[in-house]
Amino acid sequence: MIGHDHGGPAGYGQPGASTGSTYVPPPAPSPFPQPAPQPSAKPRTSLAVALEQSRYRLMVTAAVVTTVFTAISVKLAMATLLAGGGEPRQHVALEVGDTTTNRADITDRNGNLLATSLVTQSLYADPKLVSRPEEAAQKLVGALPDLDYKDVLGKLSGDRRFVWLKRNLTPKQQAAVHRLGIPGVAFEREERRFYPAGPLTSHIVGFTGIDNNGLAGMEQGFNKRLTEEPGTPLQLSIDLRLQHVLKKELAATVQEFSAIGAAGIVFDVRNGEVLSMVSLPDFDPQDPTGLVPDTLFNRATLGVYEMGSTFKIFNSALAFDTGKIRVSDMFDAAHPVKIGRFTINDYHNLHRALTVAEVFQHSSNLGSVRMVQQVGVAAQKAFMTKMGFTKPTGLELPESGWPLVPNPWREVNSYTISFGHGISVSPMHTVAAAASVINGGLFHKPTLLKRQPDGEIPTEQVVSRQTSDMMRRMFRFVVTEGTGKSAEVKGYVVGGKTGTADKQKGKHYQKNSRMSSFLGAFPMNDPRYIVYVLVDEPQATKKTYGYATGGWVAAPAVGRIVKQIGPLLNVPMVDENTPEILNSTYLNAAGSTNWQQSLPPVTAPPPAKGSTVASFPTQTKPR
Repeated sequence: MIGHDHGGPAGYGQPGASTGSTYVPPPAPSPFPQPAPQPSAKPRTSLAVALEQSRYRLMVTAAVVTTVFTAISVKLAMATLLAGGGEPRQHVALEVGDTTTNRADITDRNGNLLATSLVTQSLYADPKLVSRPEEAAQKLVGALPDLDYKDVLGKLSGDRRFVWLKRNLTPKQQAAVHRLGIPGVAFEREERRFYPAGPLTSHIVGFTGIDNNGLAGMEQGFNKRLTEEPGTPLQLSIDLRLQHVLKKELAATVQEFSAIGAAGIVFDVRNGEVLSMVSLPDFDPQDPTGLVPDTLFNRATLGVYEMGSTFKIFNSALAFDTGKIRVSDMFDAAHPVKIGRFTINDYHNLHRALTVAEVFQHSSNLGSVRMVQQVGVAAQKAFMTKMGFTKPTGLELPESGWPLVPNPWREVNSYTISFGHGISVSPMHTVAAAASVINGGLFHKPTLLKRQPDGEIPTEQVVSRQTSDMMRRMFRFVVTEGTGKSAEVKGYVVGGKTGTADKQKGKHYQKNSRMSSFLGAFPMNDPRYIVYVLVDEPQATKKTYGYATGGWVAAPAVGRIVKQIGPLLNVPMVDENTPEILNSTYLNAAGSTNWQQSLPPVTAPPPAKGSTVASFPTQTKPR
């Protein structure tokens, strides 16, 4: 059967479609409007591409700028709102944390500051950053008048990247430069050494250079210790109170006798501590540059001199210690001693034989020579070596002199050495050796460091206790009956020995150029301290009747010093005529130590006026 034609499209059962195909109805029309067909896209031009890239770059730049300004805003908010706003605090002084120094303090035995370091600012410049050197130099000289304009200008105009303009500014100077606001000029933190005692301890403490390194005194001797242990002060044995007294009296003596200088030492004979040491003239350690060498010269430790009659201390100790000579032995002091072309005589010849006690009392050169003749050259050399006179003292100061000793040590040398000529040693040599002669025979190496109470004291027995006991009596005898009477201080049992030596200039001795000294000690019943005074080239005065010897010049100064420092050292005053004191200090010209034999005989009181018979006590009946 032939189907009817429905007028559908081919393939959907319309006529012409293949027989047996399935019919699918057409899709229903969409209720939404259909978009108009797009025309085909045109190709992009180079201008459009460039505009698109520029737009992208502007967006990235805007994002970066926004981020940066956001960070700045946050920082400002933190600095103002969160950290507390207001005016910045004015720095009147350095922060406490900035005052730590790199060099230890130096103190006396009681903790008084002798040297300390202060933090300072130093001015420097980088010439490459200074745009107008002439203007900058003019401003700097205006703020710091001690600067030289040409010098500053030359530094600021140079090719270097670092130049110092001024070291160690004061706070006021630093503020003045800071206000100038000169580009290329800045400050560097440094340290400056400060010496509160000034010249008083200059020859002990010394000084440092511009870079704070020690150049003299304990500053140099302990430079490594002071820098490696900056937090631990270096404590010296010096007592600043004694230092004041010693310098005052030395200065007065120098002025009175128109001397060119002086030296003084206060020494503890029990442990070797130097309690005070002064050398005049002295200097200001704050500004040691430009001074004459004489002010920097330490007469107490570096200077070596022929000590004159103070060396009779050691000649007498040698004589006693050999056992060959006793204090009562007599020696010819009437006839000069001739050796070769030299003649030895006494300053005041008594024209008679003298006991050893009188040789010491009157400071006889002839008696001293006779004594060493009996002892021998070898024994003298060995003894002087044992007393430390052939090497430096070992004191901690770098300014320590080497003794000048004869080589070879001949007979003529032994003669002159017996009375203090022909050998040159420092005052410190003399004091340390004398201490061992009177302290029981124990030699203590001198030190400027305070010894610890429980510390070990280096000790060497150099003379016997018997010799030391006799030397104490000899010391006391010189002050009570000899050339040192003007050193006497009531209550302190002072002893000692005078010394006067002509100074050698060239090959000859100058008659009116001398070293006058006195080595005093107290109390002689139990020696504790030595006070030594040396005056360089004193001139005689009317008050001294034309004399400028140790007994007239140095002994009175020692007496004044003892009187003032005795109370400071807690030395009790005693009655020098009590049996206890006399038993340990008495000696007479004959060499006797028995003070009771010298007492005047006890006589009966005179009878009453008009009586012709002796009166006797009568017994009374008990009541």
